[in-house]
Amino acid sequence: MEQAVLTDKFGIQEALKTLGINETNYGASTGVNHFETKGKTIESYSPVDGALIGKINTCTDQDYETIIKTAQEAFKVWRTVPAPKRGEMVRQMGEELRKYKEPLGKLVSYEMGKSLQEGLGEVQEMIDICDFAVGLSRQLYGLTMHSERPKHRMYEQYHPLGVVGIISAFNFPVAVWAWNSMLAWVCGDVCVWKPSSKTPLCAIACQNIMVSVLKRNNVPEGVNCLLIGNPVGDLMNNDSRVPLISFTGSTRIGRIVASKVAERFGKSILELGGNNAIIVSEHADLSMVLVGSVFGAVGTAGQRCTSTRRLIVHESVYDKTLSVLKSAYNQLAIGNPLDASKHVGPLIDKKAVEDYLNAIEHAKNEGGKIVVEGGVLTGEEYESGCYVKPCIIEAKNSFKIVQEETFAPILYVMKYSSLEEAIDMQNDVPQGLSSSIFTNNMREAERFLSAEGSDCGIANVNIGTSGAEIGGAFGGEKETGGGRESGSDAWKVYMRRQTNTINYGTDLPLAQGIKFHI
Repeated sequence: MEQAVLTDKFGIQEALKTLGINETNYGASTGVNHFETKGKTIESYSPVDGALIGKINTCTDQDYETIIKTAQEAFKVWRTVPAPKRGEMVRQMGEELRKYKEPLGKLVSYEMGKSLQEGLGEVQEMIDICDFAVGLSRQLYGLTMHSERPKHRMYEQYHPLGVVGIISAFNFPVAVWAWNSMLAWVCGDVCVWKPSSKTPLCAIACQNIMVSVLKRNNVPEGVNCLLIGNPVGDLMNNDSRVPLISFTGSTRIGRIVASKVAERFGKSILELGGNNAIIVSEHADLSMVLVGSVFGAVGTAGQRCTSTRRLIVHESVYDKTLSVLKSAYNQLAIGNPLDASKHVGPLIDKKAVEDYLNAIEHAKNEGGKIVVEGGVLTGEEYESGCYVKPCIIEAKNSFKIVQEETFAPILYVMKYSSLEEAIDMQNDVPQGLSSSIFTNNMREAERFLSAEGSDCGIANVNIGTSGAEIGGAFGGEKETGGGRESGSDAWKVYMRRQTNTINYGTDLPLAQGIKFHI
């Protein structure tokens, strides 16, 4: 297996060994057992240095059938396990992730390209959702209602759905799976995970970490399944045996997923594109704006669905804000994300680099003015060809390219004169994921959070658009899909609601006072 010198320097080879990643890996697992697959071989190359990390034999249609049937059988057993017992298994998974946090965080950083701190943070998100799910396992509450009929009792309860299909994206190669699976498991569902083919080894590592927990708890084979290979996504979307599909990815693919799942009356959680804006008020603390907007725009090299794409700045502080931003961008260190001294790592692959360059050209052709020049970096440190310069462009919100999501570190800046205008600009894009306002004016903050303010699923005051906590439901509106994952009451989508009425009397009165005699 090809390995660059860089991997030895940062302990990647040791991390791979610890996580059970070898030269050839198999793209199917029932959680307890991995089995040999005969599908097309794909290769995972690191955007950090261009080195080959490993090869994976993907799944065939027959492998898919085997996994789904195994998952169905597992569900029959798993749904009968008391929810707190299911929570105990998830608690142990959290403990296991704590043991493997460093090597898994390194692999996330190396295979995806985000900074080591962000890679470790992503594993911490997995641990956090485990903790959340453990508590949730004793709080799957339904309501009780008073009946209009004498000696009747009404209540509602929630039951597991069955097989939950999880299709995750490359930018959060492990956390999104955990958001879904930990909640689904305590709800009594079983999970089949199709990870991004750009980051398959992170998924295999997660399966390897969980094996010991599954075995010592005698969990049925099939509760935690993995299928690798792009055709698997279509198979799941069209499969009525998978009642819920949780899809994270582009709006374009999300439309296809939503249509196919709805056609068979399935349920879907859609976490799609974002085009997130920060409003910078004349009452803002610019030192806070600097941290929030720069990390929001360049963190993960702009490859978060919550990345800051637009900065809407009050005209009175516009020049000063741009000056501060330009100074900060000139100090950004770009390079190997495993090096703690670097602020910005690579894009995921050369196709992403091409999209980045095309977006800059489109912005210029529409009349955009370059404030901080972009471009592709070359040289030995940037040998993968995936490193680019974060770019700032003065633009209009109406530009076609500004209306689109480009997964890259491009920040569009624009002026506003009134709060009404700023909110209109913020909302005037097809997406509706995350939003923010920086202001010390209470009235502005409250208006931004009101029904006439941000139309996004996430609205923040004096923090950036990026970096959600697992305690709150995560998701957005409009072309972002409307789905919700992670905290709050997001667990309800993984279950089916049932209303129950019990008659403990000796008569059978009908509702609405209807009389029926035989």
